[in-house]
Amino acid sequence: MAMQERAIRTRNALIRAAAELFDQESAASVPLAAISAKAGVSNGALHFHFPNKAALLDAVVVAAEARLRRITRPREARPVQALIDASHDLVQGLGRDVVLRVGFRLSARGESSESAPDLWRDWQRWVEATLARAEAEGALVSEAASKEVSAVVVAVAAGLQARGESDSRWLERGVLTRFWALVLPRLVGASARHRFSAAGGGQVLQGVPRAQGA
Repeated sequence: MAMQERAIRTRNALIRAAAELFDQESAASVPLAAISAKAGVSNGALHFHFPNKAALLDAVVVAAEARLRRITRPREARPVQALIDASHDLVQGLGRDVVLRVGFRLSARGESSESAPDLWRDWQRWVEATLARAEAEGALVSEAASKEVSAVVVAVAAGLQARGESDSRWLERGVLTRFWALVLPRLVGASARHRFSAAGGGQVLQGVPRAQGA
């Protein structure tokens, strides 16, 4: 058991080291020896877990997928609030979690293999399914088509990620909060707006009210 746990720690250390280096320069320019050195393991240990750089790239994306699954986990909140909360978790994660950030970047740029997860597609499917549930429950105003809203939500998250690459202020919670504060009345109706927290997770930010019965 101790040997298995040590192998898991080594594999995770290599994935994180690779993500940290890929975050600083292109994956193609980072030698495997630099990754093993940063992880504090031998080149032999790296090749035991990953036969080549392509396998390591895919492992970073798969690790990011596991983080995305936690972000899109079932929540007690109603679908619209669950979507708001998850969108905040994703954008905050893109700013703070190097494995999530680099995994999304590798996936979006097609630097991982075809067998690796498509993270933006997975996020889009979850957003579409969540808004479809909200629509089925009658939580959306009649003018708000779930498919169209889904496209906007995904585009905003992708845009914040892209802008956040050069200016981390775009990934601050307040930016996405203001988006939701603008969209919510058009999505659920002005009379139902008070039931939801645009800041996510029942937080209060610059006068945005906490969720009430969301």
